Amino acid sequence: MNLAWLGFGMVAAFMTLIMTRRMTPLVALITVPVIFGLFAGELAGLGPMMLAGITKLAPTAVMLMFAILYFGVMNDSGLFDPVVRRLVRLVHADPVRISLGTVALAAFVSLDGDGSTTYVITMAALLPLYSAMGMSRLKLVCLLMLTSGVMNLTPWGGPTARAASALGLDVGEVFVPLVPAMLVGLAGLFGLAWRFGVQERDRRREASPDADELTLESFIEVCVSQDAEARREHLLWFNAGLTVLLLVLLVWGLLPLPVLMMLAFAIALLVNYPNVAAQKARIAAHAGNVLAVVSLIFAAGIFTGILGGTGMLEAMSKGVVAVIPPALGPYLAPITAALSLPFTFFISNDAFYFGVLPVLAEAGTHYGITPLEMARASLIGQPFHLLSPLVPSTYLLVTLAGVDLGDHQRFTFRWAIALCGLMAVAAMLTLAFPLVAAA
Repeated sequence: MNLAWLGFGMVAAFMTLIMTRRMTPLVALITVPVIFGLFAGELAGLGPMMLAGITKLAPTAVMLMFAILYFGVMNDSGLFDPVVRRLVRLVHADPVRISLGTVALAAFVSLDGDGSTTYVITMAALLPLYSAMGMSRLKLVCLLMLTSGVMNLTPWGGPTARAASALGLDVGEVFVPLVPAMLVGLAGLFGLAWRFGVQERDRRREASPDADELTLESFIEVCVSQDAEARREHLLWFNAGLTVLLLVLLVWGLLPLPVLMMLAFAIALLVNYPNVAAQKARIAAHAGNVLAVVSLIFAAGIFTGILGGTGMLEAMSKGVVAVIPPALGPYLAPITAALSLPFTFFISNDAFYFGVLPVLAEAGTHYGITPLEMARASLIGQPFHLLSPLVPSTYLLVTLAGVDLGDHQRFTFRWAIALCGLMAVAAMLTLAFPLVAAA
């Protein structure tokens, strides 16, 4: 059987199973690739492939594990309470302002370039507020993920650096012309947030005509950390300084991210809860989230290991490039932007930027499209990419929010495509890449 079709079939089967709730993502990530790997005739090689995939994702799993524990401790200690109180006062318990504030806060926090950190911080501040207001968690997750997808185009976010490295380009020359498209994308997200906010405000008024008369203090009380015994108000400035230092070091790259998160967690736990029993209680309080996320990351390692090890990934890449007719060559830049959506959804960023983009860029040169323009076009699909079940931080986001991955994908799918389309049009209008190559 053709490996490309087998690969697409494997991804389609996985997506169908989780979106129809026939399987949980954890079970599907393990069983589906094994079955398709057997169809590919790789019985003897499946074990090494799975171990290779798990090994590759192990640092990510460790980083997410200790990120959940660290920011969980920070939330328990009350670090985010002043932020939440200030946020509540600014939004005045208005769903429209809360939705707009969601995009603004996510954009600001996303400047560190790490999606996992963004989700942990923003969820700690916003989830209690959404819960108190009875607002849709799916809309919260949608806004956070799409905003993170736009901000992920920063040079230190990952995809831009990958695209530049794969084509031997300067990362600044790739990124700067995309800034107007990013700003347009953020403007579109504020528009979407306003729409969501109006819907939630109308729904609350229909359900409870007196909902707007609730006191501000009642929401502030709900939004603060709930475990009174775990609060450490007297250590607020220490915790804030430690968190700022951690984020600076994450951006600086002084140490590997997993190591930084482990050290920060150990320091935070020792200072805030020197008693061993209290330390165990804090770890136990967040063990459920840790298990849910880390188990999915290791299961995703099996999926990616088999997808790449069997040769399905390479066959899928070559197959798609081969079907582009020569007559469409001058339109290869927008075609690349369009292909970046399904490609970065079905395969990893590494596979797309280091495996597929060089092939597309080489083809583009024959039509007068520069590698710089092709690199910029390839980044347009990043907001949609975060919907992929192969993105570890997505599991963290849906776990923290308490929503189903399939429900999240169904809800956010059309908005992610619309956002990518908006950014593509803006990028072409600002000449980041051409609609059609010059004759």
